[in-house]
Amino acid sequence: MNSWSGVALALASAFTWGTADFVGGVATRRGHPFQILLINASSGIVLFGGLALLVGEAMPPRSAMAWAGSAGAAGALGIVALYHGLAIGSAAIVAPTAGVLTAALPVVFSIVVNGWPGAVQLAGFVLAAIGIWLVARGQADARSRTTGLRAAVFAGLGFGLFLIFIAQVPITLVFGPLAVARGATLVIAVVLLWVGRAGVPPISLFPLALGAGVLDAGGNVLYLLARQHVRLEVAAVLSSFYPVATVVLARVIQKERVIGWQWLGAVACLAAVGLITR
Repeated sequence: MNSWSGVALALASAFTWGTADFVGGVATRRGHPFQILLINASSGIVLFGGLALLVGEAMPPRSAMAWAGSAGAAGALGIVALYHGLAIGSAAIVAPTAGVLTAALPVVFSIVVNGWPGAVQLAGFVLAAIGIWLVARGQADARSRTTGLRAAVFAGLGFGLFLIFIAQVPITLVFGPLAVARGATLVIAVVLLWVGRAGVPPISLFPLALGAGVLDAGGNVLYLLARQHVRLEVAAVLSSFYPVATVVLARVIQKERVIGWQWLGAVACLAAVGLITR
């Protein structure tokens, strides 16, 4: 079922998501994560709803809307956790850790549904655990490391569940389910803003937050298109290469220092993703 087009789309999704995470992390340093989530969800609803009408996509059935809504809720958890982690810690710690967990969860789901993988994939899980440990060890501040790693775990769980849930919608539907997912995310964002008393997002926050939202939306579309050509776990794992873009952008643009242990851990995480796809 694998095809070069599906692989290319999944990798393009990874690049787009990674760029969105970097922009979102920068935006979170200027505003509250809940405010970023609100802008992200609002822009996604407009974009996906408009595209669904433009291409004449059919209305998703109730079951698909339920899966999409669940995906939106899980994605909201992932976005808030990731933006928070990027704001308080190093991108070279938070992004690769979240990426490995994002990739691993759909594989675990596949194990439950389809049975155990081969020895190479099991080796990938072991290597992923080693990579996470090395990346976390690279942070000098123990408190920052612990907080950032915790946020990365929640981000990985949220994104992994998003990939699983959104993949349960009919394969021919793209924009409608994503609009429903963003609607669920918007509801959660409003509730979080009210509970956290974060306030209305300032106008100065909109350019970066909108940019992150549009990029994130593009990554979602590319992932669902990739799912039309490759299996769920293949699309999910390849899309999870997004930390590469996040870390590279942080290094090139922000001159963020990445020490040897972190590079080794990041390489181990990426190698683990490659093994899991075998």
